[in-house]
Amino acid sequence: MTAEERLGQLEAENAALREHVSQLLVHVADYAALQEQVGQLRERVVELEGQLAKDSHNSSKPPSSDGLGRKPYSQRKPSGKKSGGQRGHIGHSLQMVESPDTMVSHRPSECAHCHGPLEGVGGQVVEHRQVQDLPVWRVEVSEHQVEEVICPSCQQASRGTFPAEVSAAAQYGPGIRALAVYLHQYQLVPMQRTCQMLSELCGCEISEGTLAGWVALAAETLAPTIEQIVQGVLASPLQHADETGVRLCGILHWMHVNNTRWLTHLAWHRKRGREALEAIGIWPRYQGRSMHDRWASYDRYRCLHSICGAHVLRDLTYEQDQRGQAWAAELKEVLLGMHVAAYYWREQGARCLPKLERDEWVSQYFDVLADVFAAQPKALPDEIPKRRGRQKQTSTKNLLDDLLRRADQLLAFLDDLSLPFTNNQAERDLRMVKVQQKIAGTFRSEAGITAFCRIRSYLSTMRKQGHAMLAALAAVFAGRPLPVAWAF
Repeated sequence: MTAEERLGQLEAENAALREHVSQLLVHVADYAALQEQVGQLRERVVELEGQLAKDSHNSSKPPSSDGLGRKPYSQRKPSGKKSGGQRGHIGHSLQMVESPDTMVSHRPSECAHCHGPLEGVGGQVVEHRQVQDLPVWRVEVSEHQVEEVICPSCQQASRGTFPAEVSAAAQYGPGIRALAVYLHQYQLVPMQRTCQMLSELCGCEISEGTLAGWVALAAETLAPTIEQIVQGVLASPLQHADETGVRLCGILHWMHVNNTRWLTHLAWHRKRGREALEAIGIWPRYQGRSMHDRWASYDRYRCLHSICGAHVLRDLTYEQDQRGQAWAAELKEVLLGMHVAAYYWREQGARCLPKLERDEWVSQYFDVLADVFAAQPKALPDEIPKRRGRQKQTSTKNLLDDLLRRADQLLAFLDDLSLPFTNNQAERDLRMVKVQQKIAGTFRSEAGITAFCRIRSYLSTMRKQGHAMLAALAAVFAGRPLPVAWAF
């Protein structure tokens, strides 16, 4: 083989090798793209698994969303005791009343020994027992009659007038109306079953349309009372706030609660955020301290803020169980210890924790955060995003930032023992809203959801202030709702 032939062969082999290398580079680029795609998919899988792992014990999701497969979970540690009354428990049983409504005497008709008659022979009570039962329910009918009287002086006729509440030839009174609305709006019995219950219990044959009219009348009558509740919340030194989703005609809306220990105000809106809070009108005017979760929409208002410790504990539980974060368990122990200490000193009548103990707890809290932030990996130069604006962070980093930024809001109860550790007051007042949604699925009109908010706000407030529900509703249908006491 000549030198020229050898040179040509080498050039051909070189060209083939170059083509092969170029193909390999294409495959390498494809492999890198696949690797990047696999990494993104893995991150997405982790994110979706995290979402599936969230329930009411490790996030802000309500218990109604847990489903039947979730095991009940509580932050309380098991005591090891059996359920039921414990040794030494005094117990409670049905007690006799001093003045029974009726008395039934049981005396012998003849002597048990000689069988002689005992009629007319005096005796004495040696033992008595009582049976407490319901009387037979029946509608009590009161007939109102207007009389016409001839004046003996001028011989002119004068007639009496019916009371304003007696407006029809035959009608149901405030007691029946109160019971119907109580069953439907407070106990959440559906309309059809409410009508059936009234028919079975006391023989009242009412239609669903009649019941709907009574609900609308109660809501209209309660409008001034709801404004009194609003003013009471605004004047309170501490309010609780929360929101939850509801369906109106199948479309997602939001139910907002602002309440205190003695007052409850429910309102609905199409939006969840600032537009709703401004329309309801309590947050823009409130000047006291608000207890709520870490939802950012509340932060724009210039009152004092406290965040719910129970929400933080659930977030820490998620970090501990799903992401294996040991610091989360440590911080949970610190917060629960603070809660126990606050309860102890509150029971002793103190207004705040002793300074030394308070400083020790706060020091433990920040020590945990300092260790966690120090252990966070530093971002490499090629990992720093080039675009401006707030960069996306993991939920863990967001939680850590909030625990540092909101430390004064979370730990405020250490300096003022009148502040609760949790926002359970608001969650309790919203809980039955979720029950209503599970029963009915959706509200069917704006008038219906407005009536629900007004009636439930009024009844919840009356219950907190020690009034009987039926009496409170009967007062509404008598045209004189019970007054709202501004007790703080």
